[in-house]
Amino acid sequence: MDWYPLKLSFHVRTYAFGERLIPTRLGKQGVPDGVVAETWEISDYKETTGTILNGDYQGRTLHDLVLANPYQLVGQGWRGPHFPLLEKFLDASHMLPVHLHADEETARSKYGEPNGKTEAWHILWAAEGATILAGVRAEMTHQDLFDAFKDRDYDRAMPRLPIRTGETVYIPAGIIHSFGPDTLIFEVQQTSDLSANVMPNDLYNNPCPEETWEVNIRNTLSELRTHYQPRPHPGLPLEERVNRRVVGAAGPHFALERWTLNGAHVVPAHPERCTTLTNVGDPVLLDYQGGEEVLGRAESCILPAALGEVQVVPSGAGYLITCYLPNLERDVIAPLQAAGHNNGAIRELGEVC
Repeated sequence: MDWYPLKLSFHVRTYAFGERLIPTRLGKQGVPDGVVAETWEISDYKETTGTILNGDYQGRTLHDLVLANPYQLVGQGWRGPHFPLLEKFLDASHMLPVHLHADEETARSKYGEPNGKTEAWHILWAAEGATILAGVRAEMTHQDLFDAFKDRDYDRAMPRLPIRTGETVYIPAGIIHSFGPDTLIFEVQQTSDLSANVMPNDLYNNPCPEETWEVNIRNTLSELRTHYQPRPHPGLPLEERVNRRVVGAAGPHFALERWTLNGAHVVPAHPERCTTLTNVGDPVLLDYQGGEEVLGRAESCILPAALGEVQVVPSGAGYLITCYLPNLERDVIAPLQAAGHNNGAIRELGEVC
């Protein structure tokens, strides 16, 4: 069977930190009424695995296709229990819980899951004064952190940094973080939903018993890592005639680029890896051998590894986010060096070298 761009159903989370930014500001269609805190655009996590909406594979789940065609879908030589990237829109109309995600070792030894959760946020919109909290202050002991979290004094424990529309923030697993309010992001992450937080309420704003709250704080601190200090990054550009690619974040688990297209852009064949596209601008036409597909605003798709070359043709303001599993030297470091970026600037993108 011939491959084509795969469009998926999305999964909705109604956490208390969200409101209606995803349909109202982003323009996403088909979301339910009420709070829409997250839409999981590309997911193969347990019951949230997406269903194919188009073409010959319509009605099958992403998980089924990954198991049946790992090399053709994800990439030559790839092995894994599920599609390796989870991508979502996230509405932080209100402050997110202060939380972290398990790293690889913790995920396997403590939770029996195959991988941890490193992530990156691309800021689609941030109101003036929007900030992130990320990492911990160097002088804080675990007891100091426990006391600060019990006092709900998050700024005492964590650095706060401003964020702006168009920036990207790379967050390794184990690094404690939060952001908001008045922020809308695109997030790419490893396929995991493991999380530990220090908040007195759960994700739906229900209060936790005091004893449960304290246990949650101590559990979070036991998984805390301090090897990396996240910083918002404007990205490093790769100019391509009338179009512009900007590498926003990169590490061993994913790379994220944002594309501004004023003309057609060719995605070359990549038999060693798939590519995901998320459209946050006007509709684009995906022209591939065997057919065409329109990717509308706030829609996402997977370009399978076996698909071959795809031409992306914008109908107006072309603005897309693309993610992939990188060979860091070939796909990130060498092109950026050739564009004149030094190794220090490249390292600031994440866990690159």
